[in-house]
Amino acid sequence: MGNSTDPAVPAMPDEKSPAPVKDKRQQRLEEALKANLKRRKEQARARQSAPSTPETSPPSRDDQR
Repeated sequence: MGNSTDPAVPAMPDEKSPAPVKDKRQQRLEEALKANLKRRKEQARARQSAPSTPETSPPSRDDQR
């Protein structure tokens, strides 16, 4: 194992650096965000195309008085 205080021992040359882990995490995050945005857009389109009728919309506070 590499010891940073001993100059004769290399600093962990055989271990993977954390950069590839961050790249994988960043890629997963980007894919999740894209999927979430796509899902939200589909939901918004579905809401927009659905007919807005009084029977399907929730009652307003004025109706309950």
